[in-house]
Amino acid sequence: MDRAAGQDERYTAAAAEFGGAIERLARAYELDAEPRRDLIQDIHVALWRSLGAFDGRCSLRTWVYRVAHNTAASHVQKRRRSRPERGVTLEALEAHADTDNPEAKAGERHALDRLMAIIQALAPPDRQVALLYLEDLDAAAIGEITGLSAGAVAVKIHRLKALLARRFAEGGRA
Repeated sequence: MDRAAGQDERYTAAAAEFGGAIERLARAYELDAEPRRDLIQDIHVALWRSLGAFDGRCSLRTWVYRVAHNTAASHVQKRRRSRPERGVTLEALEAHADTDNPEAKAGERHALDRLMAIIQALAPPDRQVALLYLEDLDAAAIGEITGLSAGAVAVKIHRLKALLARRFAEGGRA
């Protein structure tokens, strides 16, 4: 099998297995739908390109998360440099209104929004640890992806859990 075909096969398998995780990661980094779609596309392009150099020294999962987080972090940095954060118009907010029984999902959506606000407020390295933890990776795998020691990751996770418990117990703003 030639190298390009192997790269295509690895990408197809990785996209199928980790596509949902990539979309969740993009949602955590980018609130606006259009830039989020661009970010997801950028992650997939970066993943496809990177798989040509994938040599198996780490798991495919680690590779995918590393590429995805690095791409998302670069996206955030470019976006901040190109334009400052701004509010959303009423028209845009109405266009994204939830049409699925909002009363039934209000509590869950509120909790998820609070969680995402806390995660988005974190510095990129801490955000990366939080998102990987929410993807059910252990401290060793997160350390391999981020370059931190497993002990440092475990401390960050412990602090994040304590922060979340405190914020949700207070019932206040994220």
